[in-house]
Amino acid sequence: MPLLSRVVAFSTAMLATAGAVFADPPAAPVPAKPKQVVIISFDSAREISQWQRSRALAKRTGAHFTYFLSCVFLLSQQTRAEYTPPGKSAGKSNIGFAASKQEVADRLEQIGFAASEGHDIASHGCGHFDGKDWSKADWLKEFASFERILENAYSINGITPEPKGWHDIARAVVGFRAPYLSTSKGLYEALPEAGYHYDASGVSKGPVEPPTGGGLTRFSLPQIPEGPSGRPVIAMDYNLYVRHSGGFERPSQAAEFSDRTYQAFRAAFDKQYQGTRIPLVLSFHFTLMNDGAYWNALERFAGETCVKADVECISFRDYVQRQRGVERQASVGGGPPHVHPTPTSSPKCDQAGSGS
Repeated sequence: MPLLSRVVAFSTAMLATAGAVFADPPAAPVPAKPKQVVIISFDSAREISQWQRSRALAKRTGAHFTYFLSCVFLLSQQTRAEYTPPGKSAGKSNIGFAASKQEVADRLEQIGFAASEGHDIASHGCGHFDGKDWSKADWLKEFASFERILENAYSINGITPEPKGWHDIARAVVGFRAPYLSTSKGLYEALPEAGYHYDASGVSKGPVEPPTGGGLTRFSLPQIPEGPSGRPVIAMDYNLYVRHSGGFERPSQAAEFSDRTYQAFRAAFDKQYQGTRIPLVLSFHFTLMNDGAYWNALERFAGETCVKADVECISFRDYVQRQRGVERQASVGGGPPHVHPTPTSSPKCDQAGSGS
């Protein structure tokens, strides 16, 4: 081959090789984000119409809720003496009792429906007393009252027939939220001994990953920005009710309050959804405060978010079972244990502000 031809061929080969060597490497795959978890719960769970309304919302959106039940609503005036709160005489309650045997029967039916639909039936104690000064023994007594009354509610009230599997529903309770979000050392000593897997009585400065220790997962209600000034408020309807109207009904402003609530929930959701996707915890009562403003906001929010393919509106129990499954798999596989981050410290909400 002539010298010139050999030079041209060599140069062409070098250029081709150089192109291959200096080409950009393929981009590394972007890790998929976890699904955004939203945990919605209801305290006391009294009004039958709100049981029905919440279950209908769940069916529309595919959500699973947690119902923190107060067991005095499974006792009528005739059976109220079945409950004796710590340090008080029998038949005492801060929130009353069911109005009639029929009301108890209707509520038991709703609990059965909700459990069969996959919702989480949890404990709010019985008489809605502030247990901040209760000992471990006091809390164990309250938990025992809740378990006994729930499990035997049909026979206690003389309601027949008792549905098959009712005792299984009662024994499946693994979660608790303290009335007024008021906790104590005795509470956290008693919860694991009483067989609970999670507590949802905490408050945090914002959404946090729930830590697990001593067999107990501890969830917190986050403070979220709300209103024109973006002041933090606990993500619970009662706290919004106090913020908006001082705890007094203002039905003429219901639409305004509902929109403010929705905007606060949606902003808190969007921040996590677009970020690291820490679970968002929201809490409600069955009471329709400010003419239902907060339930209207809930339905609007859930209708937009829970239906997203990368969002899961699940119960506290669902979340804990999933986390425990991950821990068991890691243990069996010989991998490192699942470690939960330390929760963000937060101011303790006072009794008047918690509303739980």
